Amino acid sequence: MRRRRPGEGPRRDRPPLRKSLSGRLLGVSVLVATCSVAATAWLAVQTTSGAIKQEQGQNLADDTRIYDTLLGYAATHPGWDGVDATVRDLARSTGRHITVTTQARRPLADSAGHTAPGALPTQASATVDPLSVDTALAADRTRTATASTDRIDARAVGPFRLPAAERSQLRALARRATSCLRSVGLASDIVVGPSGRPRIQTVGTGAGTGTSTATLPPVYDKCTTDALDRPTTTERKALAALTRLTNSCLTRQDHSRVALSLDLTWEQGPRPVPAQEASRAPTPAPVATVAEDDRTVASCVSTARREQLTSYVAAPVLLLIGDPDGGTVPGFDLSPRNTAKIAGVAALVLALTVGASVLAGTRLVRPLYALTGAAQRLRDGGAAQPVPVTTDNEIGRLAAAFNDMSAHRARLEEQRKAMVSDVAHELRTPLSTIRGWLEAAQDGLADPDPAFVASLLEEAVQLQHIIDDLQDLAAADADALRLHPRPLRVEELLGQVAAAHHVRAETAGVTLAVEQQAPPVPELTADPVRLRQAVANLVSNAIRHTEPGGTVTLRAHATESGDEIVVEVADTGSGIPETDLPYVFDRFWRAEKSRNRRTGGSGLGLSIVRKLAQAHGGSATAASTEGEGSVFALRLPRTGPPPRTGPDATTTAV
Repeated sequence: MRRRRPGEGPRRDRPPLRKSLSGRLLGVSVLVATCSVAATAWLAVQTTSGAIKQEQGQNLADDTRIYDTLLGYAATHPGWDGVDATVRDLARSTGRHITVTTQARRPLADSAGHTAPGALPTQASATVDPLSVDTALAADRTRTATASTDRIDARAVGPFRLPAAERSQLRALARRATSCLRSVGLASDIVVGPSGRPRIQTVGTGAGTGTSTATLPPVYDKCTTDALDRPTTTERKALAALTRLTNSCLTRQDHSRVALSLDLTWEQGPRPVPAQEASRAPTPAPVATVAEDDRTVASCVSTARREQLTSYVAAPVLLLIGDPDGGTVPGFDLSPRNTAKIAGVAALVLALTVGASVLAGTRLVRPLYALTGAAQRLRDGGAAQPVPVTTDNEIGRLAAAFNDMSAHRARLEEQRKAMVSDVAHELRTPLSTIRGWLEAAQDGLADPDPAFVASLLEEAVQLQHIIDDLQDLAAADADALRLHPRPLRVEELLGQVAAAHHVRAETAGVTLAVEQQAPPVPELTADPVRLRQAVANLVSNAIRHTEPGGTVTLRAHATESGDEIVVEVADTGSGIPETDLPYVFDRFWRAEKSRNRRTGGSGLGLSIVRKLAQAHGGSATAASTEGEGSVFALRLPRTGPPPRTGPDATTTAV
């Protein structure tokens, strides 16, 4: 979860749709669209209910029906001599003008009686050829029954059509088989194919997927009728002729002969081997060769079927479909009365649209004008005045964010002025002291003895300290602090800081101690110089605000997750008021308002501590009870500062 920055207002979820700007715009749009659609629908019903009597353009459902019917006629008849009655019936039921012509566009049948060749449409609707079905126009049942490889209509059976005697015989066998299956609890039915051969279909297998009794589970073996699956005399003769035609095609391609089954699958025999290759040992054919052989056999079977069926089906013809009156469709009846209705409704819809748009636009732009005026006043240097927030939608939240920004800008301006004043004061004090002593020495009022030089040196060191602190803060603000992280033991670093401040603590009458932890604190990756600087600033601040006889304790421990190390500096000093805690890490903020550097410091130490902690990928916090003491803590990741990228990266590992 992202932390809230200083000055940032509380985060809010998006407003509900009924209050949001987008919701209101959507409501207006829906209102206008509803009125427009309702008016348009009413106008269409009133002006076109008696004008439009038929569909515009080509009706795909009727065209598919016409094509499928004529395709079935061609598949079951050797010519087109008797197709006139079929064409007239289709034209009467669909209301279309149907013409059947030869490939040379000579009319064979015309639902209108006769149409001159020059009056026929230039573009044919389809080519009716049962040996090459147009799958885009074929009906679903025809496509299902049509082989997907050769595009031959399933109703074109030719010599495979069974005579009445054979049909009756197979029908009787099928009835006995279905009766047997039903007696053992398997629902089944008889499906008769285009050739007249019945097939047994069990319930649940789907239309057109007849199941032979030979493929049933073993429990139904007593119902198996082998005679139903054997070809009849007519089918054997037709299958033998088809096999001869297929093998002739395969022989021309130097391919082995095949034996076709009734379902047009095949068993492949040995390929003829020339005499010069007879003595060679046979090698198994690769998989690619087997697939190529299957494609060759399938192509020859398709070619043989077309050759066998040519004399049984009608020749290909052109199918031309149009409107009975030449394609003219009645238009709208634009009478003066209807024209007046159209104009009136259009004007009403336009007025509603303009009125709703103006109302919504006015309500939307009014707060935007207020925001624009406030922004211009800020640009011109005027005082920040809050913008009224009257709604809880997107614009209302924009106004609230603008008010927060204005307030934050005002606070930053006050901090900037205070910072300039504080920097000037902090630099003026040591410079004034140095100047006063030097003028006194110049006038002979002071003797430049060792004490005089030591006093000037102390003021110069204090001045250099302030400048160094400002430089560290500037580098931190520019994200340019140079870090050299390496593994270190926190206990050792705390001991070094305590030793460095031991004399100062004794002089102030404060006990300085390092608290040992058990088990030892895990190793930490950090810049030892910068971390020592941060802890030293905390220790100096604690000693400064602890009365004689008090205690300053340094300790460190790992968090429960083990991912962070917490370094704490606790004192028993005067504490910090609760109202001042949020500002202890601000620049030039001091609990001692008198600006006495002996008690209040420069006001930059804690700001540097926070910046150093953030540079290591951690944080600095403070907790205090007024009159009891304070605890300052650094939370640092064990793995070290986060890696930095780019040309300004200055973090290096040692």
